[in-house]
Amino acid sequence: MNTVEQWAVLARKAAEELGVSSAERRNAALTTMAGALGAHEEELLAANARDVEAARASGTNEGLIDRLMLDHGRLAGCADALLQLRDFPDVLGEVTDERTISGGVKMQQIRVPLGVVGMIYEARPNVTVDSAGIAIKTGNAILLRGGSLARHSNDALIAVLRDALVSAGLPADCVCPIDASSRETSTALMEARGLIDVLIPRGGAGLIASVVEHSKVPVIETGTGNCHIYIERTADAQMATDIVVNAKCQRPSVCNAAESLLIDRAVLASILPGIVSALSERGVTIVADDESYPVAAGVLSKGLEHATEADFATEYLDLKISVKVVEDYREAVDHINRYGTHHSEAIVTSDEAAADYFLARVDAAAVYVNASTRFTDGGEFGLGAEIGISTQKLHARGPMGLRALTSSKFVLRGTGQVRG
Repeated sequence: MNTVEQWAVLARKAAEELGVSSAERRNAALTTMAGALGAHEEELLAANARDVEAARASGTNEGLIDRLMLDHGRLAGCADALLQLRDFPDVLGEVTDERTISGGVKMQQIRVPLGVVGMIYEARPNVTVDSAGIAIKTGNAILLRGGSLARHSNDALIAVLRDALVSAGLPADCVCPIDASSRETSTALMEARGLIDVLIPRGGAGLIASVVEHSKVPVIETGTGNCHIYIERTADAQMATDIVVNAKCQRPSVCNAAESLLIDRAVLASILPGIVSALSERGVTIVADDESYPVAAGVLSKGLEHATEADFATEYLDLKISVKVVEDYREAVDHINRYGTHHSEAIVTSDEAAADYFLARVDAAAVYVNASTRFTDGGEFGLGAEIGISTQKLHARGPMGLRALTSSKFVLRGTGQVRG
């Protein structure tokens, strides 16, 4: 079994070939990879079933099991994502600046691969496919260290993808598996400065914080999603209910699902009961502050809890939502900027001034007016598959598509000029 250092050396060599390959060759590889997923569906789903069975036996919560699970539709979705990536224009070699500098030297700034990307992530096998696909499209080799919960799924997926790369005439080591059975491999990835160009953690708050704190390799931080829906006093009640229900319930285990509901005091009695009732019908537990609790209690006989300070900073990833009463949009923005994770935030309002204030003052990668936070996604944003959603400001922010996996190079052509 190769060590992290050995895999990184192999990936570096593969990246040198991949980074100068033609767009046609990389696109052909993506086509082959997508076809291989379909051709090996039976064995891939069998490997995933082993992981799901083991996760259930160990008492893993259903939210994580939902993230872990593959079926025919989800595997087909992974293949479709690869084909969508194939059909995007090539970003490598794209000229981002062009001019003639002193002495007549012609200068261009062009997009180039980052080189070798490391990924540390948790129980989402689709991340394995998406990350590999984005890496190949952008000319990067990638080291994939998934979570132990998805070990069989990831091992099987990576084996299929590596064989597909060879069939397409590219090195298998463009996609390298890192052993998930030991925490030491995560540490080794974090310490592989000089071998790995960038490390991307994708998972829960603990994983991300650990990588950010301990990594010697530059990190792109994909953050947790303590996302808020704020109901401003001029909001349409039905619109507010529809948005909250979608943001919380459509897929509660993902990072762009709503975890917190803020509501203006002026519409607490008129709008909150309908929202609470709709959420309760879908099995959502309401975690209410002191002011909203009596209103919610007037609707619910169960599924209601008192909120603590910690609840306002919690990413539940489950059918649970905190509720906080605020005076107005100024207080709502202050609350979001204090407790949010800079991911996705939404206001429901008919007041343009409130909307403008919210858009300008909320510090998040994606800010919405009258729409669900569930749209924060590379596919929905027209970026294709994403390698993660960055909540930092360098070097990428929001859903990270193809351009986020590139750097730039200055290319200068002269005719013998020297600087005076």
